[in-house]
Amino acid sequence: MPMQHVDGENKGKTVLFALSTCGWCKKTRMLLEDLGVEYDYIYVDLLEGEERQEIIQQVEKWNSQLSFPTLVIDDKETIVGFNEDKVREILG
Repeated sequence: MPMQHVDGENKGKTVLFALSTCGWCKKTRMLLEDLGVEYDYIYVDLLEGEERQEIIQQVEKWNSQLSFPTLVIDDKETIVGFNEDKVREILG
């Protein structure tokens, strides 16, 4: 299961690492959609085997605590957890 793409306004490369069962992840997705931002997301808990290991290593590069949601913007800015103010500041 590769990244899922959501169309919207391109505000830079925006990638959301999430869990399918996580309420804060869902709120982050809803916020991105409210802002009309183009983004990709992946539900890490739905991956298996090598694919899962690869994605977990990617997340750990951005967030050593491996918590969700982890939102990565343009491969340089990371927002860990649901942080509406920071998301709006960067992508709003």
